[in-house]
Amino acid sequence: MSDFTVVGLRVVREAARYGSFSMAAERLGYTQSAISRQIALMEQAAGQALFERRARGVQPTDAGWIVVRHADKVLGELHAARQDLEDLGTHPPGRLRVGAFSTAMAALVPRAIAALIRREPQVRVPLREGTTAALVTAVARGRLDLAVVTPSESLPEGVEATLILDDPLFVAVAPEHPFAGQASVTTAMLRHERWIAGSAEPGSTLLGTWADSSWQPNIAFVARDWVAKLGLVSAELGITVVPGLAVPALPLPSASYASTIPPRYAPPPWYIVRASQTTAVSEASPRRCGTLRPNCRPRSDTGHARAAQLTDDHGP
Repeated sequence: MSDFTVVGLRVVREAARYGSFSMAAERLGYTQSAISRQIALMEQAAGQALFERRARGVQPTDAGWIVVRHADKVLGELHAARQDLEDLGTHPPGRLRVGAFSTAMAALVPRAIAALIRREPQVRVPLREGTTAALVTAVARGRLDLAVVTPSESLPEGVEATLILDDPLFVAVAPEHPFAGQASVTTAMLRHERWIAGSAEPGSTLLGTWADSSWQPNIAFVARDWVAKLGLVSAELGITVVPGLAVPALPLPSASYASTIPPRYAPPPWYIVRASQTTAVSEASPRRCGTLRPNCRPRSDTGHARAAQLTDDHGP
């Protein structure tokens, strides 16, 4: 059995992310034949198929998702190693190394950093974006001072978590969509909708809010960028979910927001994780972040957003 390679892991992750070999080739700057060759080598190393070929793209097999999960961790560690090497021998005072997942990086973290710098103008704040697993590992190994994450199944020894907010979830629809004019919508009404998701995996962070439901979302398009997602929504190609905290930070093409998903279907809360022993600056930062709880309601005065309450199938 041949070995997995870093290039192969990156190719598998991108192909799974976009549900397409050609899109993975475009994102990585490879030819499609090179992508196919790397997939074949990875499948040879795994001893089984990693993707199911379909008419409209590819879908990872169960084995494929296992490789994707480990690829996220391995590639995250390699990225962290590069950053550590860049920082080797340079440990300036007043530095707070912060990590966050993409939505927090766009919405919450900039406000927290601005508040920190107003109070401590000399502090330097290197930022790192990543998955919860990679960020928690970076904190545990001393590569980050703190990180904003969603819940982790378990925290390494020496890492502690502080709850900072429970973020509501919104459904974004085109202005002409029936939901845009509804006073309320139920989860049952979403059953036959076409979805725009950040991953082709039904259990991805936001769509995973329906993990306990009797149906799985029909994922029509995969796009990680919020502007791309809302553009697809505006073109009436599907609907998507948007964390409440991200709504004020997003440019609003012609998309409407159906407001909040009930607690049963709410996304995971957000936490700050940090090492149990931190600097004074690090210890103060969770309090600063925790006090920055921006208004998560959709902006109804822009002409773009109209709200409809999303309720549980069985009542509020």
